[in-house]
Amino acid sequence: MPGTLRAVPSLVGLLVGLLVGLMVVVEPATGAAGTASTRSAPARPAVVETRVIGHSVQGRPIRAYRVGDPTSRNRVVVMATLHGDEPRTRLLVAALRDGRPVRGIDLWLVPVANPDGLARGTRRNAHGVDLNRNYPYRWADLDGHYESGPRAASEPETRALMAFFDEVHPRRVVSFHQPLDGVDVSSHESRPFARRLARFLHLPRKRLTCGGVCHGTFTQWYMARHAGVAVTAEYGRHPGGHRMAVTAPRQLLRVLGASR
Repeated sequence: MPGTLRAVPSLVGLLVGLLVGLMVVVEPATGAAGTASTRSAPARPAVVETRVIGHSVQGRPIRAYRVGDPTSRNRVVVMATLHGDEPRTRLLVAALRDGRPVRGIDLWLVPVANPDGLARGTRRNAHGVDLNRNYPYRWADLDGHYESGPRAASEPETRALMAFFDEVHPRRVVSFHQPLDGVDVSSHESRPFARRLARFLHLPRKRLTCGGVCHGTFTQWYMARHAGVAVTAEYGRHPGGHRMAVTAPRQLLRVLGASR
């Protein structure tokens, strides 16, 4: 009898150990340019790869999630929250990440491009720089609301995104913002895709010219450096939660030629 009692805890310990071993998700591997790469957790069945592509001024990770078919030639990147006080569109990107598996495209998602700004509730990063004026294309020394930094690509968030896009080379990029409520159709090269995007997302077509000449913006830099097209899509100040989490992700997948 005493021997049986001693055996029971040992058996329980063995079973617990086996269960823990089965639950462990191995997350080694290093992506290109030293970026961390992991397999998806079971809670996110759509995700086939996760990377920390860089860190913010205050050390917060900037994560990119790959969903869909990595072998597809139709590679797209969707990102949000380049400005920290435009938080709602990250819900759209997170819904694509956290939903059912995506088919038909190779899709990368960057829900939060400016994590320090999001944490602080500010447009700019922790250095007080507007990241969407910090890219090395038509950069200009701007102050105030559009503070562009001491030089082009001075910010770690900017450099992280540049290295990521230089590596993955997407055919199309959608950069979500608020609150101007429209899709930018000012670029001749991206206009056909921008018009389709506006139609599917039920957003107006607009020419977003920064009040004159745009300096150091992400989409300008991307279009000048890469063969693909990049479009800025702006929702209003307070887009509804159902629209961001349910309607808009479905609309975006349709315009990208993807499905779940």
